[in-house]
Amino acid sequence: MPEQIKQFQEKGWVRFGHDSHVAAWAADALPHGVKALHDPSNADWFQCERTWFIGVDALPNDAAGRVPEGPPLAGAPIEFITRHLGPIPDLHWAQVSSVFPGYPRPRPGEGEAAFRYRVKRDAAHVDGVKMYGEHRRRKVEEPHAWVLGIPLNESSPDAAPLVIWEGSHKIMRRAFTAAFEGVPPEGWADVDVTDAYTAARAEVFETCPRITVHAKPGESYLMHRLCLHGVAPWGEGASAPEEGRMIAYFRPELADWTKGWLAEG
Repeated sequence: MPEQIKQFQEKGWVRFGHDSHVAAWAADALPHGVKALHDPSNADWFQCERTWFIGVDALPNDAAGRVPEGPPLAGAPIEFITRHLGPIPDLHWAQVSSVFPGYPRPRPGEGEAAFRYRVKRDAAHVDGVKMYGEHRRRKVEEPHAWVLGIPLNESSPDAAPLVIWEGSHKIMRRAFTAAFEGVPPEGWADVDVTDAYTAARAEVFETCPRITVHAKPGESYLMHRLCLHGVAPWGEGASAPEEGRMIAYFRPELADWTKGWLAEG
């Protein structure tokens, strides 16, 4: 465990090996994830010419992560979070992220530059930093406590895996801290962070290792909330089941983000 917290602090993410509790949870969650793909109310979550199902809040779990008739979310990642990052907040419905052969393709209204960024830079972003207005400026709107990924099915390592720039959370923390300097915490949500964010991304691309993260059902990984990350293109010859490369993501929001979002933990 000491090595795991050291990696999380230094690199911004940590992987957990096979855990029977996580495996049982994933097995129970999979059919609900598949059902979400076919739910007409989720149709708008299919993007990039149906090569990506974004699936925000698509898994019907309760505040303990329990899907209907299944066990609560437990095991190594929950123990790690509770020990090192604090109590587990009430969990929102998890994201069901499925990617299919051919990803990426352009999203509706996505210009050439944005699509090129998706292809060449894996659509790299920090969760919660949202775009607004016709001039595509950015503010912090959905600050998360952490991001926990749990694969729900077997896929090949090149089936559009998660991409992380190791150590990027430190650069991003420094950039956001500078952007909020002199602004009272109650005004942070109104700060235009576009320039700081763009410059920090460029520094990350120049200085941080880009790695891909693949895991099997029963395994999981935890990412720091400030890590720059994205999704790699679907590899030639990559394989996954009919429901695509399916991962459940928990991203609980911080109750008072001005007190914790820029903290090291």
